[in-house]
Amino acid sequence: MSQSSGVGVIDKATMILDALESGPASLAELVEATHLARPTAHRLAQALAHHGLVTKDLHGRFTLGPRLTELAAAAGQDRLVAASRPSLHRLRELTNESTQVFKRQGDLRICIASAERPTGLRDTIPVGTQLSMSAGSAAQVLLAWEDQARIVQGLEGARFTAHDLARVKQRGWAQSVGERERGVASVSAPIFSPSGKVLAALSMSGPVQRTGNDPGRRYGSIVAQVAHDLSAAIAT
Repeated sequence: MSQSSGVGVIDKATMILDALESGPASLAELVEATHLARPTAHRLAQALAHHGLVTKDLHGRFTLGPRLTELAAAAGQDRLVAASRPSLHRLRELTNESTQVFKRQGDLRICIASAERPTGLRDTIPVGTQLSMSAGSAAQVLLAWEDQARIVQGLEGARFTAHDLARVKQRGWAQSVGERERGVASVSAPIFSPSGKVLAALSMSGPVQRTGNDPGRRYGSIVAQVAHDLSAAIAT
């Protein structure tokens, strides 16, 4: 621990949250990352889980909990959400479809910001909606830049393949047609942090009857450009 607040239990709890920032971790991985005693790490992780700051994924690993997103939104300090709003509206204007930003949380992806198409048939995904990481273009984007071990794990039961993820990483965007929901298509691109880590996925989605069966051909470069500009805005 590089700095101490003078309140040991808070410092140790923060170490656990910091360790989970890069993704889900088992108790053994938490102990290794924090150098806390195993009983201490377990007790603190369980206490954080009680308050929703930590949760467990389908594999029993600890991961950041939904309460953190709620607190960040309530405090108005979520830079990504704030920076996303103009980009969501811009993408909606360019595509005339609903737009969203998704962040990964364990085995789920959560919609943290959205801009719905104002009229007509639309794909409505309210803020806070939790969707599976096993289907959809945003799920592909959030998995494609992970390390190989996480990719292999993430592909278990997924409706896309390792080849699909390789293409996503190569061209910079992903598409899905009826993958998450019948009759719905989407295109997504990564939002990067200044260090090059994928923070979230920027998406547009709508009915297949409007987007067509190859939405990436029409919208891929548009979504990728808006996501690129958003990444640059976050870095400034």
